[in-house]
Amino acid sequence: MKARRVKGLDPVGTLADNAERIVRTRLDEVCSFMPRASDPGEVTALHDMRIAAKRLRYVLEITHPCFGAYAEQAVRLTKDLQDLLGEIHDCDVQVPEVVAVLNELIDQDADALAAEHRGAEDLPPAAVAAAPHVDRYAGLVALAVQLSGRRRALFERFLELWQDYERRGFRARLEFAVSERAAMTPTEL
Repeated sequence: MKARRVKGLDPVGTLADNAERIVRTRLDEVCSFMPRASDPGEVTALHDMRIAAKRLRYVLEITHPCFGAYAEQAVRLTKDLQDLLGEIHDCDVQVPEVVAVLNELIDQDADALAAEHRGAEDLPPAAVAAAPHVDRYAGLVALAVQLSGRRRALFERFLELWQDYERRGFRARLEFAVSERAAMTPTEL
């Protein structure tokens, strides 16, 4: 996901004024993925939201001293969001990898059974018990189920977290915080 361009940056302006523009743009980026990211099938939107949260977090980590008190708390909240979305993404990557390994073993075993029973009128169902990789199927299926279940639980937690952020006014409070200026001398800003 390409970062949104930050408009209105002033190379001779204060750090706080430019940082405010950057934070507002990055915050808008994060929030723009909702409600699309509330669909569990929107894997790309969830991944892109994680990247946007990472960008917001990094700029807040550096610039939060320029702003009101909530900006420092927003660093932690943004990190929590980024971490949770990262765990969801890990599952989104791992499940297809596990299924791909399982499918490779199935193809290898199907080839082996077909070769072993070449010329036979049919392949008896019991022949699968002698397939070279049959002992691995259950473990891979169990891993895929565990990762899929974990992903669903993490996604539910994400929806609850986002709802909590909305209820507590995360966006509005951060927008207000970046409009405030910390008690610093103009040369420090």
